[in-house]
Amino acid sequence: MLISLAPFTLPCYIMLRNQRGRTYIRSFLREMKLMRKTERKQQRQITILYGLIELFLSTGRAVGSTTLQEHGFGDISSATIRNYFSKLEELGFLRQQHSSGGRIPTKQGFANYTAAHLDSTNIASEDARVLNDSLANDTKEIVGMLQTSAEALSKVTGHAVLVSSPRFDQDLIIKIKLSSIDDKRALCIMVTDFGLIHTELLYLPYKLSSFAVKRMESFFQSKVTGEDYPRMYAKEEELASKLYEEIVLRHIIKYSQFTCEDIYTTGLSKLINANDDASSSTLALSLSLFENSSLIKKILDESAKKGSLDCFIGIDRFLPNNTNYDHTAIITIPYFINGKPVGSIAIFGPLRTNYKRIFAILNYFSTHLSHRLSRNLYKHNISFRQPAPLPLENLSQETKKLPLTNHL
Repeated sequence: MLISLAPFTLPCYIMLRNQRGRTYIRSFLREMKLMRKTERKQQRQITILYGLIELFLSTGRAVGSTTLQEHGFGDISSATIRNYFSKLEELGFLRQQHSSGGRIPTKQGFANYTAAHLDSTNIASEDARVLNDSLANDTKEIVGMLQTSAEALSKVTGHAVLVSSPRFDQDLIIKIKLSSIDDKRALCIMVTDFGLIHTELLYLPYKLSSFAVKRMESFFQSKVTGEDYPRMYAKEEELASKLYEEIVLRHIIKYSQFTCEDIYTTGLSKLINANDDASSSTLALSLSLFENSSLIKKILDESAKKGSLDCFIGIDRFLPNNTNYDHTAIITIPYFINGKPVGSIAIFGPLRTNYKRIFAILNYFSTHLSHRLSRNLYKHNISFRQPAPLPLENLSQETKKLPLTNHL
């Protein structure tokens, strides 16, 4: 037994007897102890940072050491919490509004907090029920389902929602309505098989009576359904034929020139409720984001490229040094058809947002929307297209003209 242990015990014995060996072991143990202490301290810093952020999100007020101590940190002295506050301020995670006041989170602090909770999945049963109901229909009206589910998402989260969508093929016009605006203009409304609504403004060479407008509408509808159209005056029939050709050509051109995703918006009015404590200028800035179609496209494209949930405060990621929107939180996630990212969902809310709840809702919604779309497209044999890339020289001009489809 002694012989078998000798090769292992003798070197250890020699090293322990050697002064340098003893010094090395002591140094190693001290470093390990220091590392464990540093890790505990860093973990405590993170816990205090997240506790302060969650208290700030719920109250909207700067948080002092005594206040934080009273909200779940009773095992730490107020002085120790202040020391942590100072360190977190040095690291750029907190800032002090007033010399004698508490701290509030910085953009860097929010970024650290949100990154740590992106995988949140704890969704309330009522929220899940509302979302499931919006996705329950095994329908061919894919676009209508997207819009309905976006409205449900806006209702559940209480925030404005944007959804980008690919172009679905095999979508036929099934209904045409015609409405007179004035003596020289009429509005043509086309409804497609997938639930899309297209409008075209038509200019008239002369004033039409309400009866003539109704007859022309029946003429358009007969072209779609193949049914007989009503008897018309020769002059009316000639005009109806020209207008129908114009409508069809416009629709074909729009359908074939697919250079950007269709984007649906809903819940803009919720920005007013979300910013009830903010100034009118802050609210105006929030609304102006939706007018910048080029920026909206960048945000949604970035989401599709990343392929997972993302959150950022302000827009300086896309427009460097722009701090006008630092009061706005933007949360994005892509959705998929057969495992391929085909569109993105974006939620716009105030800085004080219940991030963990919103993250859980979006993770749930993206998963179930992707499943429903993949299933419905397969069942109804529907294909889809994504935008063709624009030539580089045309990109800056074209992105300024991207249409946002308002669906409130």
